[in-house]
Amino acid sequence: MKIALVTGASRGIGLAVADALYSGGMHVVRLARSLVDRSEDRRNDVRCDLTDPKDTERAIARVITVVGLPDIIVSNAGIFFIKSLAETTYDDFTTTLKTNLTSAFLVAHSLVPKMVQRGSGHFVTIGSISDYIGFSGSTAYAASKFGLRGMHEVIRQETAKSGVRTTLISPGPVDTDIWDAVDPDSKPGFTKRKDMMRVEDVAAAVVYAVTQPERIDVTEIRLLPTVYTPRG
Repeated sequence: MKIALVTGASRGIGLAVADALYSGGMHVVRLARSLVDRSEDRRNDVRCDLTDPKDTERAIARVITVVGLPDIIVSNAGIFFIKSLAETTYDDFTTTLKTNLTSAFLVAHSLVPKMVQRGSGHFVTIGSISDYIGFSGSTAYAASKFGLRGMHEVIRQETAKSGVRTTLISPGPVDTDIWDAVDPDSKPGFTKRKDMMRVEDVAAAVVYAVTQPERIDVTEIRLLPTVYTPRG
C-alpha cells in the first residue's frame, strides 16, 4: 500500500487531494496547522506549522517513525490575497513567502533526499497559474509561486534518473474559501466563482499523475476553467 503525504490538507485543494488518494486505496497522512493529531485506518492527521522549521522536522520525523517514508508527497500549503505593490506590507510579503515557498522547501529538504536514496517516490508541487503569469495585485503571491516553480524545476533536475518522479500542477482559479475576502463576482476582470474549477478537478489531476505506470513521468499539468477571464 502506498503512503501519501499531503500538506495544507485540512481544507480546499489539499483536503480534496487527500480524500481522492484515500479513496484510491492509499494510506494518507495529512499535515496542517489546524489539524489535531489523530490516527485511524489508512489515515493519519498530524498538526504541523509548516512555516516553523523545528515543528516541520518534528512532524516529518513522526510520520516516518509511525507510518514510514512516504511514496508520494503533495506539497500544497499556501495562502493568497489581492493587494497592489503599494498596499503590500513587509509582513504580507514575508509571510506569503514563508507559507507558500519556505514551507515547501522544508518538506522537500526533509523527504526528497530520502526518496532518492530509496530509489523511488513521487514529488508533486501544487503551483498556480501565477507560477508562470503575473497578475496585478499579486506581488507576494506571484513571487512565491514563481519561486515554487523554480525550486520544483531544480528538484526535477537533481532527481533525474534517481527513480523519483516529479509533477508540477498549475491550476487557474479554483472555487475555494480563499476567494471569500476577494469577492471576485463583484470585480471586473475576475473569473466568476460559478465558472471556476472545483477542488475535485485538481485532485483528479494529482491522482492521474501519481497513478501512471513507473515508465511515465507526468512532468507538468496546467488547468484552466473552460470559461476563463484573464485579468491583467
